[in-house]
Amino acid sequence: MLVPGIREKISKVDNNILNSLIEIRLRANKPLVLESIKGELFLDKKGQIINSPQRAYFTSERDIVESLDLMTESSLYTLDEEVRAGFLTLAGGHRVGLVGQVISEEGKIKRIKHISSINIRICQEVIGAGDKVFTKIIAGKQDIYNTLIISPPRCGKTTLIRDLARQISDGSSQFAFKGLKVGVVDERSEIGGAYRGVNRNRLGLRTDLLDRCPKAEGMMLLIRSMSPDIIITDEIGSKEDVNALMEAINAGVRVITTVHGSNLEDIRRRPSLKEILNARVFKRIVVLSSRKGPGTVEEVIKG
Repeated sequence: MLVPGIREKISKVDNNILNSLIEIRLRANKPLVLESIKGELFLDKKGQIINSPQRAYFTSERDIVESLDLMTESSLYTLDEEVRAGFLTLAGGHRVGLVGQVISEEGKIKRIKHISSINIRICQEVIGAGDKVFTKIIAGKQDIYNTLIISPPRCGKTTLIRDLARQISDGSSQFAFKGLKVGVVDERSEIGGAYRGVNRNRLGLRTDLLDRCPKAEGMMLLIRSMSPDIIITDEIGSKEDVNALMEAINAGVRVITTVHGSNLEDIRRRPSLKEILNARVFKRIVVLSSRKGPGTVEEVIKG
């Protein structure tokens, strides 16, 4: 998905380093940056890792244009809806952030053109990432607590809920837990890593995936059509999301969802989330960080 010149440079990096990558950043006329769990890496023109950004390979505007052509099969402007939201999603769940010149209308973004920076957030499926949390949210042999996962960006929340979906769906003989019907609303194709609607990541044998659907509408659609026991979704925030979550809970469906934040107090200050927290519908609140690497569970709060 990258222009051949950059692809060749990255391919020369040691596999152990490549496996630790979180992001690849291309900025027009600025150094190519690889973000690993240990920090920034710069590559020179030969693909060697160096410490000095001044001696690094500088990404050209052409590199960005040609990489976007590869990512979109030369059809960038047929993906206006995604581009307007500031990202594309590649097969496998890799999310590509985009910035450039914004065309606005009545105070809202209509289009982003002349893309000047690309940030590829690398999706990594980690089987077992949910082990520690799974044991905390089981409520008997065939039930799960409503769970909210609080996490800053790049701390493994999507990796966590992906693995929780798999475990809840498949069940666990170790914990005498029978598998449940799971409905996943994957607005950005990051959880399932879907391609043409079929998930490529392992979400479990009893999981139904609703790909690239707005969360609020998707939750209601799943309840009407798929009778899930559990609904899992990522990054709630709007009042519409919260209302849909409450509708699902009131319909007897358990929910697992995530929200950006560093701790519970951060979330309490957000007007759209204050009401649902005050209603105490989440019986487990999980706080993540990257203190010991992405996915560090700082605490599990009983609601």
